[in-house]
Amino acid sequence: MLGADLADLLGSRIPADHSRSVLADELAARYLARADRPPAPRVLDLGCGAGDSVDLFRSLEPRVQWTGADIEQSPEVAQRTRTDAEFVTFDGEHLPFADRSFDLVYCKQVLEHVRRPEPLLAEVARVLDPGGWLVGSTSHLEAFHSRSTFNYTPYGLMLLLEHARLDLVEVRPVIDAFTLIAWRALGTPRFFYRWWAREPPPYRAISLIAGPARWDHRTVNTAKLVLSGQFTFLAHPVRAPE
Repeated sequence: MLGADLADLLGSRIPADHSRSVLADELAARYLARADRPPAPRVLDLGCGAGDSVDLFRSLEPRVQWTGADIEQSPEVAQRTRTDAEFVTFDGEHLPFADRSFDLVYCKQVLEHVRRPEPLLAEVARVLDPGGWLVGSTSHLEAFHSRSTFNYTPYGLMLLLEHARLDLVEVRPVIDAFTLIAWRALGTPRFFYRWWAREPPPYRAISLIAGPARWDHRTVNTAKLVLSGQFTFLAHPVRAPE
């Protein structure tokens, strides 16, 4: 099986409910659909860039308390024009918030740009409520883009999160590496936009193999993760012993 070693290391963190691609937005929506979440959830968009995720969160929950945090200078921050939300600048490591300030930290395609991820993830654990969620996505086999500094494997991210006292709960494939590389090589033509909402050809090939081979969803997810350009993740703070 493609990725059997990864499956052994991650265990149930590779889901078995379905094997379609999942964006970080869907994980955020899942949190906001929870019956036990706060009525006015406190959301931190870590690495918010232009700040466009505020529209997603307000459409899902108008009472959301959204805060965007980013470094002072980046290509995405330079494109920011909106003034209808709270934006905070930080040094890339130390978050200027009190302990347990947020119910959800949303970190979409940011970690691959972080020079020192270990202290930043420790800060995420600090500012998250004990019942909060960290959701996001990051690069795996993606070409250099927008000053990226690292690519992560799902296993490597799990180790980083554990060191920061965050428990990786779930990883899912987003888009495959071959499609992202072709997109980058050809100058990102709009033709490729369709593959964020539809299964791209390499993933479709895996799905076609899965039928005759009688692969379950977890096996398909594993194969897609091995060849992924990006993957999503969900993590919870590690609860202190009582």
